[in-house]
Amino acid sequence: MEDRKIPNYYIGKNYKYEARKVISDWELTYNVGNAVTYLLRANFKHHSPDECIKKAIHHLQFELDEIEQKKKKKIRINHI
Repeated sequence: MEDRKIPNYYIGKNYKYEARKVISDWELTYNVGNAVTYLLRANFKHHSPDECIKKAIHHLQFELDEIEQKKKKKIRINHI
């Protein structure tokens, strides 16, 4: 597999953590992981963080919707 260049806005400034590795290590769900990624890059990818913050909020709402559906079906919720 070839090495791919990870954009700087996905890598922490001081400790050089990659967003995808943090998400994987914490075993976050798809929606929560995406929200975290959008928030981590919010101040670095665009001129204004608004777009990334709005996307994060949407993914968190999707996650809440899924949690509510699981509650209705009485499915155990393991990880966020």
